[in-house]
Amino acid sequence: MTRARRAVVACAVAGLALRAAFGLLYWTGQPLTHDEREYLALARSLARGEGYRYPADEPAPGTGQQFGRAPGYPAFLSTFIQPVPVDHVPPRVQIVQAVVGAAGILLIAGIAWRAGGPRSAVAAAAVSSLYPPLVWMPAYALSETLFSSLALGIALILAKSGSPLDPPAKKRTVSSFLAGGVLTGTAILVRPAMVFFLPLAALWMVARKAYGGAAVFVLAATLVVVPWTLRNHHVYGRWIAVASEGGVTFWTGNHPLATGEGDLAANPDLKRAELAFRAAHPGLTPEQLEPYYYRDALAWIRSDPGAWLGLTARKAFYTVVPLGPSYAVHSSRYVAASVVPYALVLAAAIAGARRARGTSGRHAMEPLWLMAASTVLAGLIFFPQERFRLPVIDPALIVTAALIWSEHTQDR
Repeated sequence: MTRARRAVVACAVAGLALRAAFGLLYWTGQPLTHDEREYLALARSLARGEGYRYPADEPAPGTGQQFGRAPGYPAFLSTFIQPVPVDHVPPRVQIVQAVVGAAGILLIAGIAWRAGGPRSAVAAAAVSSLYPPLVWMPAYALSETLFSSLALGIALILAKSGSPLDPPAKKRTVSSFLAGGVLTGTAILVRPAMVFFLPLAALWMVARKAYGGAAVFVLAATLVVVPWTLRNHHVYGRWIAVASEGGVTFWTGNHPLATGEGDLAANPDLKRAELAFRAAHPGLTPEQLEPYYYRDALAWIRSDPGAWLGLTARKAFYTVVPLGPSYAVHSSRYVAASVVPYALVLAAAIAGARRARGTSGRHAMEPLWLMAASTVLAGLIFFPQERFRLPVIDPALIVTAALIWSEHTQDR
């Protein structure tokens, strides 16, 4: 093992220790958020063999709704949790996710290695092991840590397909596109917004004349998702691609009371409007309400396109500038630990992107950059939030920043 590889592994081990320590020693006894409670409830039901439904021992959600969530993360949790009700994130969840987060460090380093060489890999591994939002993310029973490692794995696999750094015999191998498609379908079942990456990646492959690879990639991803879509149609009597929370999410991000960033918890006026909307449609389940949310939001967009364009501009601003309303619900210490590292990495990523222009290693970055672009696109269509940014955009910035130390020469 070379010195650079030893350094990368050491960073991953340090990152694992930091993530586990944060969850087990600091983030203890914290009440569950609405999303965490629902993920753990669904996982508990799956672990008991009761199917994908909310168990009878799950308390009522109060003013929230129990949506049919994407199945990937509850299925992941069900493989190792104890199927009993909990009021805090179980330590074993934090430990397993710390390991998954450490794997993400290795994946970040792998992409940086292909894009910029050993020095870039070590720099990316060091930054990602210490980057505060990535350190605390595994302590929550949320899908971000699992999704991030899946997304980074896809980016690394696609970076290897057709890269100018590879011998011609290994270019555009069907197995890479097949594996990338299967993992992309799996990631969609963990985080439905990943669906926006599918057409961008396919167009990227077509642009590189990998027509067969694009077809294999899209087909593989589709075949992974379709069985769950068929299951939803059987259960709910209507077509729901992955999860029924898309309608309320779209409504939340495209409403005259929307601010351009943050969910209902960050906007009390919009939360009250959402309660009134549900009261105006009594007796409907969340799945039955979903098309009504879409219909209401689209009606507002058609009636006032100027206001909607202004709202979209604010979404674009908050996508880059982390000063949205959702930050106000956190302590000043949390905001500082989130915003300052992000600002530093963003500035370094701008320099790294300039360094990467015209180098052979930039091709290895393209899948990750496309994945970050798909995250931005999803934020503009729905709404941006720190939770949605962390799994892909921040790792992409870290890898891009590491290209400052790129060892690849300029193409001539």
